Amino acid sequence: MSRPLSRLVRKRFGPLAILTWLYVLWSLVPVLVAVRISFNSGRSRSAFQAPSWRWYFDDPTSVWRSDELQTAMMNSLRLAGLCMLIAVPLGVMMAVGLQRWKGRVSRGANNLMLLPLVTPEIVIGVALFLVFTQIYTGVPRGFTTMLLGHVTFTVSFVVIIVRGRLISIGTQFEEAARDLGATRLQALRLVLLPQLGPAIFASLMVTFATSIDDFVISSFLSTGAGTETVPIKIYSTARASATPNVNALATVMLVITLLAVALTALVLRRWRRGGPDGTAGLVGVSI
Repeated sequence: MSRPLSRLVRKRFGPLAILTWLYVLWSLVPVLVAVRISFNSGRSRSAFQAPSWRWYFDDPTSVWRSDELQTAMMNSLRLAGLCMLIAVPLGVMMAVGLQRWKGRVSRGANNLMLLPLVTPEIVIGVALFLVFTQIYTGVPRGFTTMLLGHVTFTVSFVVIIVRGRLISIGTQFEEAARDLGATRLQALRLVLLPQLGPAIFASLMVTFATSIDDFVISSFLSTGAGTETVPIKIYSTARASATPNVNALATVMLVITLLAVALTALVLRRWRRGGPDGTAGLVGVSI
């Protein structure tokens, strides 16, 4: 980019960039304040005190030593992990099926997949609660219903992400593989799935982040302390004038989420630089 052009870009879009950074900083300030309070040496949640690891390791109610906080954290991690393992494969299969399904009925099915994205989450939570208490009464309440609720809510995200990738890929690679003698299953496994790798990995991380931070659906389907997740625990404890151990718990979950986001960015960058693009799959089939 030439210097005059770069100056023109900065002149036109400089105020927009400044506004964006101001918004980012404004959004981060409450998070940074909550993180800093988690390192307080005292019990105050409204003022900064001397830095300490008390609410992480030392105090009997700290994250490391509190059974209640550890139970909530493990429930959140288990829920998010299982939700990924169920929702992503299901969403990939649905995306491939919807992409290849033609006709008026398919357009209706595609529109139905958007409903969880545009419907208020509290409506979905109430609906799931009524379904499990009035219709599917045989489903074990608690962790099982929470998992089914999270899968129901997150599978639409997977379908949207994977379908976007399918549209950009097209059908030419699969058709070439079929011309080279591959069966339909071989073309799917050796050509299409490697090309869907970035979308599948992004779906895993989106599902993980959505599930681990969900409060509304989890609160409707939880059955007590044994099934509380971190968002439920933070909400119920913070309203009772909690100590900074809740801030410490939230900070731990924040670090886990940031690590997941960083891993996603790293993997997608490597994929863009030299990851699978379908060529290797075609070579494998031709051999």
